[in-house]
Amino acid sequence: MPKLKTKSGVKKRFKITATGKIKHGVAGKRHRLISHNAKYIRQHRRTKVLSKADNAAVKKWAPYGLG
Repeated sequence: MPKLKTKSGVKKRFKITATGKIKHGVAGKRHRLISHNAKYIRQHRRTKVLSKADNAAVKKWAPYGLG
């Protein structure tokens, strides 16, 4: 059985926490921020934890973790 490759986009976009959850950056904070209110900008400032539904897909793309 050959080794599986990690998707290069997944390496760049996600991090795995010590408990196995997956963190990701939030969309909508690069440009055109003047059209969003302060609450939106504040809530999208940090990274978020990926939902359970998307967790399985990302772990399939990174079979050996993101190290």
